Amino acid sequence: MDISVVIPLFNEEESLPELTRWIERVMNDNGFSYEIIFVNDGSSDKSQEVIRTLAASNPAIRSIAFARNYGKSPALNVGFGKAQGDVVITMDADLQDSPDEIPELYRMITAEGYDLVSGWKKKRYDPLSKTIPTKLFNATARKVSGIKNLHDFNCGLKAYRRDVVKHIEVYGDMHRYIPYLAKNAGYTRIGEKVVHHQARKYGHTKFGLDRFVNGYLDLATLWFQSRFGVKPMHIFGLLGSLMFIIGFIAVCVVLILKIVSLCSDSYSFFVTNSVYFYLSLACMIMGLQFFLTGFIGELITRNSPERNNYLIAEEF
Repeated sequence: MDISVVIPLFNEEESLPELTRWIERVMNDNGFSYEIIFVNDGSSDKSQEVIRTLAASNPAIRSIAFARNYGKSPALNVGFGKAQGDVVITMDADLQDSPDEIPELYRMITAEGYDLVSGWKKKRYDPLSKTIPTKLFNATARKVSGIKNLHDFNCGLKAYRRDVVKHIEVYGDMHRYIPYLAKNAGYTRIGEKVVHHQARKYGHTKFGLDRFVNGYLDLATLWFQSRFGVKPMHIFGLLGSLMFIIGFIAVCVVLILKIVSLCSDSYSFFVTNSVYFYLSLACMIMGLQFFLTGFIGELITRNSPERNNYLIAEEF
C-alpha cells in the first residue's frame, strides 16, 4: 500500500464528507493505493455516524473510535499503530490542511529520501493572538531541539516513512514535537514543505491559549528525557556535588569565623547566628536529595524493559 492517511478528529461531522471526497479525488488522480484512518477522539456529535456512512461506500476507510476524549497525541499514536502504508500522512479534519499537498509530500519521502516532512503554513489565516505566540513557540522549539530548518513544528500536515511512526511513541501532548521525537529515535532526515493554509470552514478551534503553556512544559520534559533519560545520575549527581561543595565551603567559613572569634578572646560569635550555618545545612540536605534522586532514577532506568532497545539501521 502506498499511503495511509491518519486523521484525528473531534466533533467534525460537517467537514468529514467534503474532506473524504477531496482525499479520494487526489488518490484516484495519482493512482495511489491508500487507506484513510479516522481516529474519532470521543466526539459528542454525529461524527462517528458520518464515518460509518462514508465507510459503507469506500472500503479504504477505516475507523477507530475512542470511548471518551483522550487528546490528539493518543489519537495519532493509535492511528500510527494501525497504519499499513509505505508513507503515512497526517492531517487535521477541519479542512485547514489541503489534501492536494499529498502527492508532493509522498514524492519527498520516496524520491528524496526524507524520513519526515513537516508542513509549514507560511501564510496563515489566524488572528495575531495565535500567530505571535506560535512564532515564539516555534523559535524556542528550534533552539531546544536543534532542528533548525523547521518553521512550524505543530503543523498537522506531515508525511513519514512507515518505519518512523512504528518506532516513536506519541503520548500526552507530544504531537507538537513529533519531529523532535523522530530525531531522538535516530531519524534525522527531516524536511519541510510550504503548504497552503485554508481558513476554517466549519465549527471552531478545539485548542485554547493554555496549549502554549503546556507546550513549553512538554518541551522541557522532552529535552530532559533526550539528554538525561538514560543517565539521570549525570545531572542529579552533578547538582548534588555542587550542593555539597557549596555546603562544605559554608561550613569552612563558619569554622574560620568561630576560630577567629575564639582567638580574639571574643565569644560574641555564635554559629547558629551565622547565615553560613543555615546555608551549609540547606545545601547538604539538597545535595543528599539530588544524589538519592539520581540513584533512584538509575535504578528505574536499569530495570526498564526498554533500556536496551536500540534502533538498528542495518545488519548483516
